[in-house]
Amino acid sequence: MFMADIAGVRVLYTGDYSREEDCHLCAAEIPQFSLYFNSKKMAKTIRRLAEKTLEVGESVCGLLVKKAFTCQIMALDDLHVFSQLSTENISQRITIAYSGAFGVLKHRLKQIFESVESLPDEESEGPAFRVHERLTVKYESEKHISLHWRSDPISDMVSDSVIISILLILILILITSYC
Repeated sequence: MFMADIAGVRVLYTGDYSREEDCHLCAAEIPQFSLYFNSKKMAKTIRRLAEKTLEVGESVCGLLVKKAFTCQIMALDDLHVFSQLSTENISQRITIAYSGAFGVLKHRLKQIFESVESLPDEESEGPAFRVHERLTVKYESEKHISLHWRSDPISDMVSDSVIISILLILILILITSYC
């Protein structure tokens, strides 16, 4: 069914693809109607985000879910309630062959990075220090050190730069030992 405007006359065409004669209705026989749509966008907070009443202008941080013309904002922790998706924290660890002095490594990394802090021996088995409160460097043995961090974009960048720095320190140790 569609509306056609032929020579100034509006005609509603109802073709049913049968062998019968097509039916044409004149514009006077077509009832007038109009549709109104509310273009206002609204998102409702649900579960944990809905527990606290927000003030005007206060921002909310969550996950926007659009489902059947409705928008809902939920906390990331509530995602598993509404779907089969889940969120996880990934802890990463890398072990690097390092035969140099652990104190020298810490001193060199202090020269490169702003925040390098020693960890107490109770918190870690053996000497360890933390870089930018994100990455832990542990002394494993005379020939190995390990790096531990929770995976997120910033921690991954810090770990990449620490790994490169350690490798450059190893190269410098090798070059100076051959000279």
